Amino acid sequence: MLAVSVLAAAIGAIPAIAQLRGHGGPVRALAISSDGRTLLSGSFDGSAIRWSLDRDAAEQVLRFHADAVNATALFRDGRAATAGADGRIAIWTPGKQQPDSVFEGHTAPIAALALSPDGAILASAAWDHTVRLWPLAGGTARVLEGHTQNVNGVAFSPDGKSLVSVSYDLTVRIWPLDSTASPATVTLPAPLNAVIVSGDGEIATAGADGKIYFLTGAGKPDGEAAAGPIPVIAMAASKDGALLAAADVRGSVAILDRKARALARRLVGPGLPVWSVAFMPDNGTLLTGGADSVIRRWNARTGEPIGATIQENPNDPLAAFAGDRGAEIFRACVACHTLAPDQGNKAGPTLSGIFGRKIATLPGYNFSEPLKKLDIVWTPETVSKLFEVGPAVYTPGTKMPEQLIGSPEDRNALVQFLARATKK
Repeated sequence: MLAVSVLAAAIGAIPAIAQLRGHGGPVRALAISSDGRTLLSGSFDGSAIRWSLDRDAAEQVLRFHADAVNATALFRDGRAATAGADGRIAIWTPGKQQPDSVFEGHTAPIAALALSPDGAILASAAWDHTVRLWPLAGGTARVLEGHTQNVNGVAFSPDGKSLVSVSYDLTVRIWPLDSTASPATVTLPAPLNAVIVSGDGEIATAGADGKIYFLTGAGKPDGEAAAGPIPVIAMAASKDGALLAAADVRGSVAILDRKARALARRLVGPGLPVWSVAFMPDNGTLLTGGADSVIRRWNARTGEPIGATIQENPNDPLAAFAGDRGAEIFRACVACHTLAPDQGNKAGPTLSGIFGRKIATLPGYNFSEPLKKLDIVWTPETVSKLFEVGPAVYTPGTKMPEQLIGSPEDRNALVQFLARATKK
């Protein structure tokens, strides 16, 4: 007990009904146990933290992955899974300092995990364009191939007989798990970042165009709802299926009435990207993981924060650019990139001196091998093109989340801002 108390104090546990601070980077993943007593968070800092939500205290820091922890899952028996940008999945028993087992096979970052309804299979979605099904009792993983771009989301049907995956390639694929038949494939208007299957079998998927698209369990389109004008990067559903939470890259979270296909209210955080969302079992409390490393609680029915609100860091790197349209667009990027030479690299390389530099040549940053093979020199024109067609198309192999800027005026404002702010 003393060790747990010391650990909690060391990483910043704070009083009950308050917010949770402990990670050293953006909170990329949240998983809540079915009884609502345990939270497992993953971060760009490469760690996962197991929290007691009864005490609002950290119980254990899990360190294994060589890169960001992009996805987490909690099993009914208390074990946990973490998946990283290093392409590995670690299975943990509470209290142990090292994983019980490690699943390897993906050759690119893993973006999402899902546990089958019977708890026997763990599904993973990755940027190597595949989905894998891992038997937790042991055995060879089943590989599902067919996507032609990064796979960003995966979810089981309520009966466990099918699996749904979504990708930057615009497609939703519904895989039958009791046969080797080809999946049902539905093409939508935008790259897809996340997917949820509700208890009644309805599929909801989040688009890079800011819309949530709904499909029946068989894949028939069944409406849409606008969460906002910019990419939705994380999504969660209340246990009763009444509410959907959709987080966008600029920090806003839309609470949607699923049945009405309508915006119920909007939670507005401290202005930084919200990378992860999860509902508590009470159907009304939402947890959000922010780019400022903080996990916050919200009353999803009223839109009000719960507990003491931790405000944005007063040392806002964009404070000096107040009123600059390009800076406001860049705010979606501050979680991963710095602007000045003395600020160094974060999850992504510093942009200091970017114009005139060839892609993947900045010393001191570990770029992926596909980027090193590209013949791109960063100029206002090439940066603008990046956001016109999207990173997945323009820089295949990147770890950068998919973001499109449809307005030529906004793209121009962004590159003009970068030209001023990144000069050495």
